Amino acid sequence: MENPANVRVIAAIRAIPAGQVAGYGEVARRAGLPGRARMVARLLATNDDPCLPWHRVVRADGRIAFAPGSASYLEQCARLRSEGVKVEAGRVRGLRPAPTVDQQLWGDHG
Repeated sequence: MENPANVRVIAAIRAIPAGQVAGYGEVARRAGLPGRARMVARLLATNDDPCLPWHRVVRADGRIAFAPGSASYLEQCARLRSEGVKVEAGRVRGLRPAPTVDQQLWGDHG
């Protein structure tokens, strides 16, 4: 039987629309697992599902997590660009930080 946390993470990744990205921590929050960004990264590192839109998951600051110039780095950049995402020097441009739960519930009071 599949780990329920993994199932929730996979569902959160699949829910990221084409042309958008989410950070590892945001994926964990969407899966109901706040603070588990590393778990998301480990799960993606072992992913063997070619249909999973793994390329839509980036670091919180918008950077591609792979080593610049590596095959995975180049593939992620190409996939994101094919969906209309602006990627410059290994960083997604125009990425806004995901709102916190408090901001979602109460609005931005900052």
